[in-house]
Amino acid sequence: MIYLLSSILFSVLLLVNFRLFPKFGINTLHAISLNYIVCFATGMLLMPKGQSFALDLSQNWTWYCLALGVGFIITFVLSGLSTQKAGITITSLANNISLVIPVLVSLLVLDVGGKTFDVFNYLGLILAILAVGLATYQKSEHGLGSSLSSWYLPLGVFLMYGITNAAINYLNLAFIPNPELTIPVTLVMVLGAAIAGVILLSFSLIRNKEKWEWKNALAAVTLGVPNFLSFYLIFLALSSFGNSGAFVYPIYNIGVIVFSAAVAAIFFKEKLKQINRIGFVLALVALFLISYQEISSMF
Repeated sequence: MIYLLSSILFSVLLLVNFRLFPKFGINTLHAISLNYIVCFATGMLLMPKGQSFALDLSQNWTWYCLALGVGFIITFVLSGLSTQKAGITITSLANNISLVIPVLVSLLVLDVGGKTFDVFNYLGLILAILAVGLATYQKSEHGLGSSLSSWYLPLGVFLMYGITNAAINYLNLAFIPNPELTIPVTLVMVLGAAIAGVILLSFSLIRNKEKWEWKNALAAVTLGVPNFLSFYLIFLALSSFGNSGAFVYPIYNIGVIVFSAAVAAIFFKEKLKQINRIGFVLALVALFLISYQEISSMF
């Protein structure tokens, strides 16, 4: 359980970073582009004794990991923009209610749900999708463009996080039967993201003629360390609970949604519209219905 709780903490810290970047004049795209280099360095430092990093391009899973790393960059850019335009609470909700995607993949494709879903579990999945629509709805007072950006960015976060989490669950099941292999395999994914990040940064500097500032590199450190730890700890949590994404993701997502909402309200004074609050509550109800058996077993 300690792995799961720690992953929740570091996941919320990522959103806090995004929320603070504009205040300090940080170029979010530059920080995201560089943060996976920091992730890679963090992983190398945490490498257990007796293990080493090697890039074996003859293995199919290596290419799978590299491609997944590109998905990380896309997801992170969407998450950063959504946090700044729609807020921590809505972005966190869109991110974490995306659990319906890996849960369905676990149940219907990978067949590792860890339990038989009943009518309440399936009702939770339906309500989760409805909650995304209600929680991310924004009626802008500043024009259609602003309204769309406040809506499609959280939706993009929902889709990309769901897809990448489902891919991680498959990777963990197919290629990491031994927890000791977690960091080496994870580092290949991070390397893919780092390569994509450098390409993205180079394109941004050349195409947009943007100025390089060292404070963006510092921001990449505050972003990269918790970023690596958040998804590394998810791997460990999945392994601890028998690779049951149907159990791990609901508990993880409830924790992140509640904690991030508290942080947003207390430190950033974020306020939700009535329809967003309804979506927020509905999301918590949906998450509870999806995982009520596991939650009740904890007490």
